[in-house]
Amino acid sequence: MKNIYVLVFLLTISSHINAAVNIDRIEPTDWYVGLKNPTLQLMVYGKDVKSASVTTDYPGVRIDSIVQLESPNYLLVYLNLSGAQPGEMPLKFTNGKQRKTVKYLLKQREMAGEKRVGFSNADVLYMLMPDRFASGSDLNDQIKGLNDYVNDRSQPSLRHGGDLEGIRQHLDYFNQLGVTALWFTPVLENNSPDHNGYSTYHGYATTNYYRVDPRFGTNDEYRRLIDEAHQHGLKVVMDMIFNHCGFEHPWVADMPSEDWFNLPQWLKESGGTSNPQGTSFLQTSYKLTPVVDPYASDVDLRETVEGWFVPTMPDLNQKNPHVMNYLIQNSIWWIETMGIDGIRMDTYPYADKIGMARWMKTLDEEYPNFNTVGETWVTEPAYTATWQKDSKLSEHNSYLKTVMDFSFFDKINTAKNEETDAWWNGFNRIYNSLVYDYLYPNPSSVMAFIENHDTDRFLGNGSDTLALKQALALLLTINRTPQLYYGTEVLMNGTKEVTDGNVRKDFPGGFPGDKKNAFTSEGRTKAENAMFDWCSRLLHWRQGNDVIIRGKQTQFIPWKGVYVVARQWQGKTVMTIINGTQQKAALEVKRYKEVIGSHSSAKDVLTGRTVRIDKDVNLRPRQTMIVEF
Repeated sequence: MKNIYVLVFLLTISSHINAAVNIDRIEPTDWYVGLKNPTLQLMVYGKDVKSASVTTDYPGVRIDSIVQLESPNYLLVYLNLSGAQPGEMPLKFTNGKQRKTVKYLLKQREMAGEKRVGFSNADVLYMLMPDRFASGSDLNDQIKGLNDYVNDRSQPSLRHGGDLEGIRQHLDYFNQLGVTALWFTPVLENNSPDHNGYSTYHGYATTNYYRVDPRFGTNDEYRRLIDEAHQHGLKVVMDMIFNHCGFEHPWVADMPSEDWFNLPQWLKESGGTSNPQGTSFLQTSYKLTPVVDPYASDVDLRETVEGWFVPTMPDLNQKNPHVMNYLIQNSIWWIETMGIDGIRMDTYPYADKIGMARWMKTLDEEYPNFNTVGETWVTEPAYTATWQKDSKLSEHNSYLKTVMDFSFFDKINTAKNEETDAWWNGFNRIYNSLVYDYLYPNPSSVMAFIENHDTDRFLGNGSDTLALKQALALLLTINRTPQLYYGTEVLMNGTKEVTDGNVRKDFPGGFPGDKKNAFTSEGRTKAENAMFDWCSRLLHWRQGNDVIIRGKQTQFIPWKGVYVVARQWQGKTVMTIINGTQQKAALEVKRYKEVIGSHSSAKDVLTGRTVRIDKDVNLRPRQTMIVEF
């Protein structure tokens, strides 16, 4: 018996000597040499990895620092890759007598950063939700390794089963329509369980920043979709969220450090649950004005920036430089690995503006021709303009090239229900919004829209195509970067009065068993085909049209109910003419002589007919005309 104890003791000692350091994963999963910034932050996950030392003998690489966080299960390793070449870099982890060598892949970049060209006002972005657009597979069963969820298309707030393959199979549709860029709501893993009939089908609760959600597909399938989109002449914009993550992210159960999140103390008070009752939980006020308000109180600013979006979306602390380094690298990784053509950043002003400006400046230096649009949801142009790169309205440069025009959205959705009078109502609202374009350093890099996934559909619960055509005609011809929302071209409608899911309905024909297929002219109704064809004509006409892309803009105060916006470039003119009343009206041509000049006729872009413009033009109630000469 004594010999057995000795043997067990010797085996225990031997196993301890030969034991490996615990490493569960390293992020980024791999990296690229040749970036302008040679610094690489590695976040190492593993039980008790904090105490490990790290070395490497890879040529051209040095370890600048090792950061031990408060949790024993994380380690940050900062490397300098200034002299590195592509290859497998050995990282040697040692913790006492425990050792482990990990081969970390350094890759060659596909192209220099300057060659990556983002979206611009020459593009029209088509926004869609992958879960609600189309399904290209039959993976409806529970995927192993994910928390419980249900695919149930009868429930507006549960998952419906759309995926990346479904989008890929309909790339021709986007070409037929005439859009030039696709913006998907987030595709990253959202491993949150369903709760009380709700799910994170929308994608805004990230639980893994380096993995496409398996319900949508794989990282390789995402890359294939982007490659084929490029072959179809389509750019791809990736939706990202730096303000918060999902509650099921490993950081929540095991916080790397006390300051990894804003207001983390309530997690301890709630026992690590997302139940805020009886705790010091602070939810954001959703009021973004304190971020720029010169008179803002500390309590208001704190609620906006440090308050959590919702209890299930932990608020990341961008003031922590390690958090910000992680997020900056993550965006670079997706650009390099997938070849995305732009980023849309969710909830932009909720995050720390200094940290976000550092991110934007880093991207701008590495990818000077890339583009990022930030969600800046306040309906005043002065607020939106403050966030655009090089704005003189802000003491801190945001370096954010594109901002979202919530003023246009707000005004057009009010104007559609009003008669255009001599002062404030109807299309006077659009006129009075555009007059403030002098506040923007670059008005053409302002993204305008009439609806999106967070708003009621423009049609509401109705089908007023006259109002819709007026809104789209302006959207696609004014000095803006336009964004459409999926299904508008086939008259999809809905409101949020019950749930957001009612403005995020499935695209008809995108799912197995659909009785209706709006992807084809045969499957659309007469009214849907009329709207699709109208949109398609306008969108194809807009492609490469320098008058719209580069032209000088002149707008006229609405006169007797008629609103006119003109664009001019190198002797060519486009006039968008809107009758903003329910009555017959006339375009009194002498009032517009400065843009019409000596021209006597013009081409109606939407019908192909010739229009006389040497005499007054009669307009039907709510008629929309776009003419060129």
